[in-house]
This record gives sequence, structure tokens and C-alpha cells, in this order.
Amino acid sequence: MGLRINDVIPDLTVETDLGTISLHEWIGDSWAILFSHPKDFTPVCTTEFGAVARLAEEWEKRGCKVIGVSVDGVEDHRKWKGDIEKVAGSAAGFPIIADAGLVVSKAFDMLPAEAYLPDGRTPNDSATVRSVFIIGPDKQLKLSMTYPMTVGRNFAEVLRALDALQTSSRNGVATPADWTVGQDVIIPASLSDADAEAKFGSFDKVLPYLRKTSLKG
Repeated sequence: MGLRINDVIPDLTVETDLGTISLHEWIGDSWAILFSHPKDFTPVCTTEFGAVARLAEEWEKRGCKVIGVSVDGVEDHRKWKGDIEKVAGSAAGFPIIADAGLVVSKAFDMLPAEAYLPDGRTPNDSATVRSVFIIGPDKQLKLSMTYPMTVGRNFAEVLRALDALQTSSRNGVATPADWTVGQDVIIPASLSDADAEAKFGSFDKVLPYLRKTSLKG
């Protein structure tokens, strides 16, 4: 059975380039993003890690920790960070999990249980380890996205999704397509019109089941 939305993520103890951590303890009361990569020293992944490094202030602003996963060892991760920082033009202060044993990749259902890394492997042997997992302070999986090796991830979209998750969690609302911070949100269908007005004030009833409102403050 794969890891599904609202499942509690496995509380694994993992080795990273910054030391040993327990995932649940490391997350603490924060939001967290775990993003995975099939191999160190690969071009698309290097640009992605660079993008994550450049967004350090944005993650911090949102109370979100970030952690990478790659199916290589700690020493490779440390060397790779030099390339990442060169591409990013800034420090890469986040940890990278050394998942050479594929424990994380299998626990998060990115690889089948029988998967192994052959001698002389290439990124194709772990190609499905290309996912983003957004995790809430309750340690539950809130969102996941998986990309092929040829398509670099859009971290502006990851930020947007994180904003939407935090807004919906904090305010008991949903967000429409292409939503960004400051735009109208959707009132849950579980609220009657009277309850919606009491909670949110005025709202726009586009359809009987589609009601939009702005969040004050």
C-alpha cells in the first residue's frame, strides 16, 4: 500500500550530510518538504537543489523545513553541495538524506519493495525517485507530486501549493485553480449560507455549491 494523502509519514532515522536525524523529531512543529532525486551529480537535479537553496528565506518565512533525498552516500552529497551552491549562487543549508539502501525511497513508495541498486547503476535505475512531499506539523502527508527525470520541478508551484495548504488549514477553506495569496478562497460546501456568512461575512455565490470570499487580515 502506497503512502496516501493524510497518512502519517514513516518516522525513519536517516543519515544526512549534516548528521543523523529522526524525521518526526526533525519536523517538530513545522511544515516540511521532502524532495527526492535519483542520483547525485545529475544536471536537472542540480538545478533543482539550486532553486531550493535560493528560496531559503521563503521556506523560513512559511515555517517550513526542507530536506533532500538522493540514493547516494553522505560523502557524495557533501561534494555535490559544492556544485549546487555554484549553480544557486547561495549556500545550501538544508540536509540531504543518504538513501543508498533505498529505505526512504521504498517507505515513501517511490520504488517497489524488491528494488535494488545494481553495480554500475545509472539514474534510470532509480528514475521514480523524483517526488515532492509536503508534510504538515501533524506529520501527515498533505500533498505529493512526481516528475520524470527530463522535467525540472517548478518550485514556484511548490511554494504556491504550500501557501494554499497553510491557508486552507489555518482558515478552514479551499482554494480555487491557480490561486495565489490574497485572492478569494472557496467556502466549504459543508457550511450553510447562514454559517458561511457568520464565519466569513459577505461572499459571492457563483453557483449553489461554489461560494467565494476574501480572507480579512
